Amino acid sequence: MSASPEDNGKAFVRFEAIEKSFDGETLVIKNLNLDIAKGEFLTMLGPSGSGKTTTLMLLAGFETPTHGEIYLDEQPIGNIPPHKRNIGMVFQNYALFPHMTVSENLSYPLEVRKRPKSEIKDRVDKALGMVELTGFGGRFPAQLSGGQQQRVALARALVFEPHLVLMDEPLGALDKNLREQMQYEIKHIHDELNVTVVYVTHDQSEAMTMSNRVAVFEDGVIQQLSTPDVLYEEPRNAFVAQFIGENNKISGEVTELAGDQCIVKVDSGEIVKALKVNVDRTGARTTLSLRPERVTLNPAAESLENIFEGTVRELIYLGDHLRTRINVCGNDDFIVKVPNAAGRIKIGKGEMINVGWTAQDCRALDYLP
Repeated sequence: MSASPEDNGKAFVRFEAIEKSFDGETLVIKNLNLDIAKGEFLTMLGPSGSGKTTTLMLLAGFETPTHGEIYLDEQPIGNIPPHKRNIGMVFQNYALFPHMTVSENLSYPLEVRKRPKSEIKDRVDKALGMVELTGFGGRFPAQLSGGQQQRVALARALVFEPHLVLMDEPLGALDKNLREQMQYEIKHIHDELNVTVVYVTHDQSEAMTMSNRVAVFEDGVIQQLSTPDVLYEEPRNAFVAQFIGENNKISGEVTELAGDQCIVKVDSGEIVKALKVNVDRTGARTTLSLRPERVTLNPAAESLENIFEGTVRELIYLGDHLRTRINVCGNDDFIVKVPNAAGRIKIGKGEMINVGWTAQDCRALDYLP
């Protein structure tokens, strides 16, 4: 069954004018309005303290909104306790019962729901097979690796076939290679089951790998809600541009607006042509955003709207690309990624070199010091 969200005009999960304060004064969630489609994999991404985990806890029922209402399948759930919301949960610390075997851990949510014993066995066996742990049912959590324990936690969240699964930093305790492997496994399980997933992480690679859409949180507000490709290619503000992927930023002042473009005099004096995204007047301070892979080394004269001279500060060979740090337009940490497919680039540290980029690839955003 496809895991693409159902486009029927109805939100499966809806946050409506949600606000949350823990002290009665400071809002950690500010007027949150968010619709999540059935079958969607939506990730809440942001730094610590941005509000993403609090939002998840509100949906789970472990916290109560200060204002607003949350709907699940068009029904308000504010007065429904967590254990009656029929939501699967996966946590970073696994939260397995150490005195129970794997099979007993998986059986528990079914027993609580008073399912027949024959059904429980069938579902446990199916869940173990889904996470590739067939034959591990008799082991205890302490006899499993971290990755295996997280698979059990995932199976337990899915064994009673909830319509919604919440995951709070579930891969944070795993090493890099295992974390990447689990990202793909979770994505494949989601594709197979078509379950709605709301996932919380501060790791952008997790968000980009698994999600249908990503909500980038900062200061209790969703800064941008988009598909991963749009989030990376078309950030709407300087915070998103800096938080998602690697990004070169150059500060300056807008001197001219012309259609969808603008002219910016950067702080070091150069004049840059850019795409007008989040500026609306001349004289405004702006932060220019430019992805490292969109910069060309030694471009042909007049082939690009922006060509400047810079000094090579550092060269790092990374196999698939050459990472070059250059001082250009007053930015001493300006990064250019040159793909290896372009052939070996013969430049040296301290060398003067031209770099260039199009106006469309350079986004004029709000000012971020």
